[in-house]
Amino acid sequence: MNVWWRTLLTIMRAKVMLRRRGPVPPTSVGRIRLRTLPTDIDLLRHMNNGRYASLFDLGRFDLLIRTGIWDAMNAKGWYAVVATETVTFRKSLQLWQRFTVESRLYGHDDKAVYQIHRAVVDGEVYAEMIVRARFLRRSGGVVPMEELFEALHRPDDLPPLPEWIATWVEGSSLPSTKAPAPSLWE
Repeated sequence: MNVWWRTLLTIMRAKVMLRRRGPVPPTSVGRIRLRTLPTDIDLLRHMNNGRYASLFDLGRFDLLIRTGIWDAMNAKGWYAVVATETVTFRKSLQLWQRFTVESRLYGHDDKAVYQIHRAVVDGEVYAEMIVRARFLRRSGGVVPMEELFEALHRPDDLPPLPEWIATWVEGSSLPSTKAPAPSLWE
């Protein structure tokens, strides 16, 4: 339940910042300060690996709101879904430890936007997640990136994606929702 409260607080804070300071460029790095709570801890007394994704969502909400993408999505009837994510752990976050979630739009291809999220303590990366998110229409279909940037009234000034991203996407993809995907173990 604490992630719900953290989510609501993050959304409210980001909306206040958007009203006070205006939208930030899509190339900005968003930062939110958090603390490892008892409900984040696993039996080994450090941050549970599954909790990182939930807390990185907070960074995603913050950045989407403060760039103006959130309002554009809602006005157009769009929503974002995570299609692929990979997290790499370097050091463990301990109980009550303060850390910063840093989030940045990494780039995009014709169907998805890529974000990087990091858990950072005193400037040092403890964990990093790359997320591939698709923008979909409530009425069905994928939102093209040109349409997304047009709705934001901004140029597409995100840097090109590194070459390894295409290999990562191909290697981690499941079949389309329209294709069969039987669970077969070899």
